[in-house]
Amino acid sequence: MATKVVMEALSPTMEEGRVVNWLKSEGDTVASGDTLAEVETDKAVMELVARGDGILRKVIVGEGETVEVGSLVAVIAGADEDISTIINQNGEPAGSAMAAPAKSPEPQTVRVESAPPTAATPAAAPSQTGGRIKASPLARKMARDRGLDLSTLSGSGPGGRIIKRDLERATAAPTAGAPPAGGFEDVPLTQIRKTIARRLIQSLGPVPHFFLTTEIDMERAWDQRKALNELDDGPRVSFNDIILKAVALALTAHRECNAWWQDDHIRYFSEVHLGMAVAIDDGLITPVIRNAHAKSLREIATESSELVERARNRKLKPEEYTGSTFSVSNLGMLGIDQFTAVINPPEAGIIAIGAIEQKPVVYEGSIVPRRRMRITMSCDHRVIDGATGARFLQTVTRMLENPLAMVW
Repeated sequence: MATKVVMEALSPTMEEGRVVNWLKSEGDTVASGDTLAEVETDKAVMELVARGDGILRKVIVGEGETVEVGSLVAVIAGADEDISTIINQNGEPAGSAMAAPAKSPEPQTVRVESAPPTAATPAAAPSQTGGRIKASPLARKMARDRGLDLSTLSGSGPGGRIIKRDLERATAAPTAGAPPAGGFEDVPLTQIRKTIARRLIQSLGPVPHFFLTTEIDMERAWDQRKALNELDDGPRVSFNDIILKAVALALTAHRECNAWWQDDHIRYFSEVHLGMAVAIDDGLITPVIRNAHAKSLREIATESSELVERARNRKLKPEEYTGSTFSVSNLGMLGIDQFTAVINPPEAGIIAIGAIEQKPVVYEGSIVPRRRMRITMSCDHRVIDGATGARFLQTVTRMLENPLAMVW
């Protein structure tokens, strides 16, 4: 019996996926569990596996193409089995390079949209049947986000179904004129860049940010890190590791900052799952150190190093970048003195770490050079008040200026 291969939801927030490359070709024999293709999600590059045995008879979605979750991307069947019905049911003639949306028996799966109509293509059918508007789930979401009435649109999908392309056409801004030739390059958005753009809108718009900045003396932390890294029996410790440890412990003392905004309630966590922002080639991802409050500095140093490497290689698993209760973003290693970070909803706060620099300061009555670091906390004012955030930063400062407080 033929098996439909669909674009699965390979991450909790995935709405569409891009086929990076096919590892199996048409005509190859495959078994259930075999890796068929690599798919770029909104967070990582992950494997799409076969859910049945047989021969990969038809590849519908080519490399580099992006389709919605639930879309048919290929068909596995017996060598002599007729698969034309499956392809035709998805709105495309047999032998077409694309397939239209179809419900898949697999949980959490994707939809594929048909190719753009050409001049020879018949006009799209009406998108309403018996008063019900025919539209893909992604098109409905896009319409809600952009304030569009689906009843005013004509669908170009199978049977007049409204799909993503129709929403994009409806909201496309008219061009002022032809751009100059050779002076620009249009680069399609990657899945992670699309997600970043969507999340920024969800954060900076609805979330009422306010910011608190303090400067910390890092002389003792500097000496501690140097001494630890001179030992031969442990991982190298970064300043970021020390900061993560201090923030995690401070959050246990200020549970009101270790929280999620949930619209009709606030969820306070007793455990600290700390997200750390990591820059990758085409965006940002935030791997999570779980139960960071209960881990030693050695454990945090080891785990953070491994997570950063997997993040940059796009090999993180969904459970490794979801579920953080608070986040830390560090640009100090790039020479940034101070910045503000955008809160990652539903979290209530994030700390932005600047560079450690020697500055002339008054210390014990004299002007001397001291290593100083600025940190800025972005707070969701619906959850964290100014005094609450300030007390949390005082605890972070006390721990970094007196590192033994972290093991007391």
